[in-house]
Amino acid sequence: MHAVIMAGGRGTRFWPRSREKKPKHLLDITSDRTIIQETVDRIKPIIDPKNILVVTGKKQARELKKQLPHVPSGNIIIEPYGKNTAACIGLAALHIQKKSGDDIMAVLPADHAIGNSDEYRKVLSAAIQAAAQPDTLVTVGIKPHSPHTGFGYIERGESCGRISGREVFRVRSIREKPDMIQAQSFVKSGNFYWNSGMFIWKTSAILDRIERFLPELHKGLVKIKKALGTAHEARTLADVYKKLPSISIDYGVMEKANNAFVFPADFGWSDVGSWDTVYELAVKNPQGNAAACSSEAIFENTQNCYVYSPKKLVAIVGAEDLIVVDTKDALLICKKGFSQNVKKVVEKLEKEKKKKYL
Repeated sequence: MHAVIMAGGRGTRFWPRSREKKPKHLLDITSDRTIIQETVDRIKPIIDPKNILVVTGKKQARELKKQLPHVPSGNIIIEPYGKNTAACIGLAALHIQKKSGDDIMAVLPADHAIGNSDEYRKVLSAAIQAAAQPDTLVTVGIKPHSPHTGFGYIERGESCGRISGREVFRVRSIREKPDMIQAQSFVKSGNFYWNSGMFIWKTSAILDRIERFLPELHKGLVKIKKALGTAHEARTLADVYKKLPSISIDYGVMEKANNAFVFPADFGWSDVGSWDTVYELAVKNPQGNAAACSSEAIFENTQNCYVYSPKKLVAIVGAEDLIVVDTKDALLICKKGFSQNVKKVVEKLEKEKKKKYL
């Protein structure tokens, strides 16, 4: 049994803390541990660290090795180019097959928060049992507590019984991020779950589906497989990866597969997608104000504000619904509800070639 942690994102919505060399999952945003350290900590009771692989980019590899000393350095797999989740998962499957043959792999995002780790491990363990069946693709769906337009959705079909006391359903459809009317309809029906981005399957099952539904990607993976462990590995990986199609595993495989199953789950899941989400997760005072654990803040006649400022005192007077994030070289002041647009600041910095802020 292996775990594959996808850690290639940039986390542009978390600027100015998130930077190219140290994006969201490498930051201590929700606790005194970084998000990826929390991700590894959660699965260590059921998956040995020697069987945990992390797929990332070159700029993040050194910091990852530093933060995850119990994960063998050889298990940090570097993608020469970001090519979305299908390529990432395919590459990890090749490494697992080379090491252990046709083993089960649990694919997990690096940047999510989980409130109930015990329940999370129970759901994951049941999903692993289901994935032991031949030719089976398994995912985890989060029971929605409200309509949300920022998540994809999984529609369940008929019940397929229970595993370890947990009901599993056939996946009827995978839906893209909906508008609010659709999201409300999904939640009202009771048949839809938020797409967690967690997948469990045998390496043979996912590689067979990639061959069937994404033949160009599969051709590239075959070339890479032949070069693994040889003197030509790095060069082949770079040459082939550059030409691979960029597509998510959801759109490329899960939307087309007829052998996919979903375990509904409710373990306090959050994608930690923006500063607004951080505010929602934070402990607040009676006025709805919150400060990061390393920050000092004074709130006077102020409501529903969030402060991150580890190096200086921040005082907010007569304001409401603000997010303030102070770093050594940049200051973000954002109205709550608009933090998804922080990525536009990063886009502008890129356009103006202000690399020192990236």
